[in-house]
Amino acid sequence: MEIDARGIYYRDLNKMIREAAAGGERRFVLRNVNGQRYIGDGIEGRVKIDIYGTPGQDMAAFMKGPEIVVHGNAQDGVGNTMDDGKIAITGMAGDIVGYGMRGGRIYIQGDVGYRVGIHMKAYKDKIPAIVIGGKAGDFLGEYMAGGVIILLGMFGEDRNGVPAAGDFLGTGMHGGTIYVRGRVEEHMLGKGLKPEEATPEDMKTIRPYLKEFCQSFGLDLNGILDGTFSRIAPTTHRPYGNMYAY
Repeated sequence: MEIDARGIYYRDLNKMIREAAAGGERRFVLRNVNGQRYIGDGIEGRVKIDIYGTPGQDMAAFMKGPEIVVHGNAQDGVGNTMDDGKIAITGMAGDIVGYGMRGGRIYIQGDVGYRVGIHMKAYKDKIPAIVIGGKAGDFLGEYMAGGVIILLGMFGEDRNGVPAAGDFLGTGMHGGTIYVRGRVEEHMLGKGLKPEEATPEDMKTIRPYLKEFCQSFGLDLNGILDGTFSRIAPTTHRPYGNMYAY
């Protein structure tokens, strides 16, 4: 099903998609998208949506299973509380990508904004993952409780001398793991965190995510793996346990 979204109010656009998906439609192509919010929210099952343009906030919130490919940039809140599925964005994405994400994978070829991966969580074999090809703003992985974030710092805007990650990386982190391609200075991290060099076992863990990331954007996996990775993980599940009471 192909939809020209030019000038369509976001509620009407989402109603069209939901009704068609409920009726058995499994393939959508949306053209001329320009800020319409909530695309793909709450949709379940084997559905694929190609978006040409710039979707608005909270795209794929509560999504459970579909694949969304954005041929362009995306605004804030991509994958908010996403449960399962895959998102691939060929450009940049805004703030709070993967907020409360509890499953699935989000791949962003370019840069992202602030507080990406905040409150990510995992349960048993359900491990959410975010791979960022470019750079990230401050508070990446804030209050992270589970899952995997991989920051490559390779494919975003050329900002010479700017670290891949912003400040306060992993602030309040009490679960999950963040991997950064390259070196991470300790002063960039949240309280109680220390960077370590990724082990061969770590690289084995993240390789499938990097492989799918490269397949999504036509990139060279070996070129990405030809570099050192830092690993950031919490040493306690209560990073602020003694802040107010001793």
